[in-house]
Amino acid sequence: MKKIFPVYVRVPVIFFTVMMALEYFIDSGDRPAFIKFPVVSVFLFVFLFLLVAIEITSSAIDNVTYHLLTDEQKKQLDEVTDISIKDSALYQKMMKLLTKSVPIENEGQLLLDHDYDGIKELDNTLPPWWVYLFYGTIIFAAIYLVRFEIMGADNQEMELKKEMAQAKVDIEEYMKTAPDLMNEESVTLLTDAPSLAEGKAIFAANCVACHRPDGGGQIGPNLTDEQWILGGGIKNVFHTLENGGRDGKGMISWKGTLKPKEMQKVASYVLSLKGSNPKDPKAPEGEIWVDPAAKADTAVITKVDSTQVK
Repeated sequence: MKKIFPVYVRVPVIFFTVMMALEYFIDSGDRPAFIKFPVVSVFLFVFLFLLVAIEITSSAIDNVTYHLLTDEQKKQLDEVTDISIKDSALYQKMMKLLTKSVPIENEGQLLLDHDYDGIKELDNTLPPWWVYLFYGTIIFAAIYLVRFEIMGADNQEMELKKEMAQAKVDIEEYMKTAPDLMNEESVTLLTDAPSLAEGKAIFAANCVACHRPDGGGQIGPNLTDEQWILGGGIKNVFHTLENGGRDGKGMISWKGTLKPKEMQKVASYVLSLKGSNPKDPKAPEGEIWVDPAAKADTAVITKVDSTQVK
């Protein structure tokens, strides 16, 4: 039997249509789905194999069926299959519906009376597809005018700005809870025993060579007093761990070795050593650090007290 599209067109079109549908519906990030998910590759291979098998089977059935026909039936089938697509009844009906064209032998009925130097004009009807498309543009323009110019709906630029602003908010919210995306602005002090225990283990594995197991200081400064070279508090200590200490003589950066969550735990443990009074501590270095938030609270309290009636 004659098919509209040959097999070398039909099989690739069906295969790549299914492949693109899988890529559209499967969230695979920046990598193709058939690479990120091996099961997709297996499915596509099996699907292609079945397509080829179906085409081979269909061709074999057509061949066997053809040989079972009588000579008269073969002749009738050959006449049908030899008809081109443009000569088929379906194609002719579709073209007449879309164009409303008049057969060339009847064009004399469409001739207009006027004559331009022997050139005559036919009064053909506009193709329905063109007319309906024109009507569609009018309807679209009316809807566009009402929606964007009268009702004031967001245009593309405004939609982009709103989406960018929302994306920024979403990223900030995600950063607050994503441990591996934590930074010095979003880090918080941990005080629970399991976190401090993990911080102590990280400290013992990486920091005791310079700060001693008790934090009393050796090559590095004493971590148990109130004085800090680069500022105390969880944000400053996290910043120092992440970016390193003073150039040339300070601590190295640990961001290539420790994850943000691990730096948060060890920084919290270091802050928990304050006032532990180790034996023979290193002399204090730096300046006494006071939490700015505590300063602000003290200022508010002082301001409130100064208004009291004596």
